[in-house]
Amino acid sequence: MDILQSVLLGVVEGVTEFLPISSTGHLILANKILGVPQNDFIKSFEIIIQLGAIASVIFLYWKSLVNPKILKKLAAAFIPTGIIGLLFYKIVKTHLLGNESVVLWSLILGGLALIIFEYYHVKTNDTEKGVSEISYGQAVLIGFFQSIAIIPGVSRSAATIIGGLSMGIKRAVIVEFSFLLAVPTMLAASGLDLVKNYSTLFSTENFWPLAVGFIVSFVVALGSIKFLLNHIQKHNFIPFGIYRIAAALLFWMVFFG
Repeated sequence: MDILQSVLLGVVEGVTEFLPISSTGHLILANKILGVPQNDFIKSFEIIIQLGAIASVIFLYWKSLVNPKILKKLAAAFIPTGIIGLLFYKIVKTHLLGNESVVLWSLILGGLALIIFEYYHVKTNDTEKGVSEISYGQAVLIGFFQSIAIIPGVSRSAATIIGGLSMGIKRAVIVEFSFLLAVPTMLAASGLDLVKNYSTLFSTENFWPLAVGFIVSFVVALGSIKFLLNHIQKHNFIPFGIYRIAAALLFWMVFFG
């Protein structure tokens, strides 16, 4: 991997991490377009540069991340995700990461799910005034929804947001909770990968692509978060569902047609 490829993948990661369109899926497809071969380092790179995007959440929401009440809710949401992630880590990394067909089907089906959900979703009289008001039961259920995103292309943010909306949580509240929940989730995923692949990742050859990808994804993710917060004030997620389907079909026609 050269530095230009690292920059481009950092941009893709920063843009897509918090939008309901799947950052992992887009990274896999971007690798295909850029001609980056799938190997153990690239699979780890796709996981670890997400730390750059996660750093943007820490930068913007550090006050929430030191709030004991919020931290307890995040811990409750992380438990089901952590257990399921550990159980299926090897299967996902060996058989699903890098599988373009899985990503494309996930993008299409996830797009349809977003459109159908938004079409039938009825706003309720929301009572939550902020993230701290989410109950522990809701937090655990959101964690189960998030665990579906171990399948590349599903989108962690889409799964958590749909899960929260289906429980009657306000759109702005569940979006912020999704941002915050990304921190322990991705730190755990990246930490596990670091432990398993430390010697490969931090060789002289691999250090700079990782560093550049991290920095670029951090900067770009700051803008992506602000975009989504502005978007949800007046719009729903149907445009993202349409985009997912269109992008998957276009990729399919170009590379598999």
